[in-house]
Amino acid sequence: MVPNDRLIKITWVTAMKKYLSVSASVLAAAAIMVSGQLWAHGDVTPQTVDVSGLDPLGAEWLEQNPYSGNELAIKIGESAYTQNCARCHGLQAISGGIAPDLRELEAGIDGDEWFAYRVKNGAVRNGVPYMPKMADFLSQEALWSIRSWLETLHVE
Repeated sequence: MVPNDRLIKITWVTAMKKYLSVSASVLAAAAIMVSGQLWAHGDVTPQTVDVSGLDPLGAEWLEQNPYSGNELAIKIGESAYTQNCARCHGLQAISGGIAPDLRELEAGIDGDEWFAYRVKNGAVRNGVPYMPKMADFLSQEALWSIRSWLETLHVE
């Protein structure tokens, strides 16, 4: 037979192990939930975009894409998109469901206006940011380059 004080010690150790196991599980679940919320819209740490060779556009946002059809802008835009947009909008702009399929963005001025509005204002649903205000992080040149590349993928 186990002495009374030893039985108490065994019971206490067993209880502590269960408590720590449950606590660790709760902490792990909480960490997963929080990280899911933080990354719901992808890793939004913007990557720098080298726009060397493009005409500078200045601080005031243009209404229409000045680089439409510009081969250098298209090349820059593809790289910039892959680094900064593909996580949510999908490779080759084919959405996996979290964000719009940008191949379907209207051509011409109507699509340019929507694009400019969205990159300047971002997107928020139920108080949760789904797209950051990319114009706060990337230059107008970089963003219009992305739009130029998206124009080459347009589908009806």
